[in-house]
Amino acid sequence: MAQLSDDCFAFGGPLMSVDEAQALIAERVPPLPGSEQAGLLQALGRVLAEDLRAPLPLPPFFNAAVDGYAFRHIDLAAAGETRLPVVARLQAGQAMNGIAPGTAIRIFTGAPMPGGADTVMMQEDAREEDGAVLLVPGLKRGANCRPAGEDVAQGAVALEAGRRLLPQDIGLVAALGLTSLAVRRRVRVGVFSTGDELAEPGTALGAARTYDSNRFTLLALLAGLPVEASDLGILPDEPAATAAALTGAAATHDLLLTSGGVSTGEADHVKAAIEQGGRLVFWRLAIKPGRPAAMGVIGGTPVVGLPGNPVAAVVTFLHLARPMVLRLAGARPEPLPRFPAEAGFAYRKKAGRREYVRVRLVAGDGLPRAEKFPREGAGLLTSLTQSDALAELPEDVTVVGPGDRIVVLPFRGVF
Repeated sequence: MAQLSDDCFAFGGPLMSVDEAQALIAERVPPLPGSEQAGLLQALGRVLAEDLRAPLPLPPFFNAAVDGYAFRHIDLAAAGETRLPVVARLQAGQAMNGIAPGTAIRIFTGAPMPGGADTVMMQEDAREEDGAVLLVPGLKRGANCRPAGEDVAQGAVALEAGRRLLPQDIGLVAALGLTSLAVRRRVRVGVFSTGDELAEPGTALGAARTYDSNRFTLLALLAGLPVEASDLGILPDEPAATAAALTGAAATHDLLLTSGGVSTGEADHVKAAIEQGGRLVFWRLAIKPGRPAAMGVIGGTPVVGLPGNPVAAVVTFLHLARPMVLRLAGARPEPLPRFPAEAGFAYRKKAGRREYVRVRLVAGDGLPRAEKFPREGAGLLTSLTQSDALAELPEDVTVVGPGDRIVVLPFRGVF
């Protein structure tokens, strides 16, 4: 368990900015203890628990970087062609003890350099005739060769602790001859939806009810993170049941996520349940969509209460739940990917809060143009499926006009 103190965040303000919320998470949420060994493919996406030092140099030996001819640089004439007899042929996977003075060896990419040979001339720059090779002058000593340890020196840190392992990292570990890695354990995350109006997909849909989508969206978002996620179902609009469920789940999880029940309605019981079982850190975030978001602690376990509207739930997940998961997992900070675009819309907003506008990206001669989704509303699921990115409008911006330079968060990189 995370075992945070109830007052670990200690925020007294009524409305928290996104940056303040993320700073609290970074400063006051410790990584979970514990690590385990995982095979190479099982380690993909996990967080490296300790620095990985190279047990051998990479490449492990001095080798040819190209197909060509290996020779001693001292045998290369300073001016005019040099003619050297080709005395052997050396392919990758073969080895040769040494090279005789005044000779050359036909060598191929990756083959170890024979002892004494220190330079390779590319086959395109040389000419072979009558068992000899004609080399042109001007090549520097060591050209077209890869020294042992050029990529990673033996004993050097190849990968740093806290790195979330990518496919290329797995390849590097394999190249170092390792079959497993020490990774941090997965974060145990429990996910609830709330509301009597929600029905499980696949069941009969009664009057005045709608199928629950948020829980499945959140579980899908968690699937790309180093977590062990639990689907905890739908909480009814009943205070005692909500409080009991959150308290019970807090005892067996490292983090709880809820959607809905954190606004000011009579049937919104998550905020009160957090206060009853532990401490509420805040319940309003200076963000749109997503203002009614809550963060607290129950029994040492952090609880992130996301809004019930689908778009607001996604936006607040990215800014609260995602950094919380990465922090608990012991991962280094991973800012959401952002890139510049040109606004293709006009928009006005209030100062003091960060807003995210759903946009479709259209390629142009310069920056991509961001076209605003034509309808407002944080409950429109199609505004996510028919958009490409979120346009991020900072707190100090109040007006955006066509042609203005903005920043967008692409769904392909964020999700």
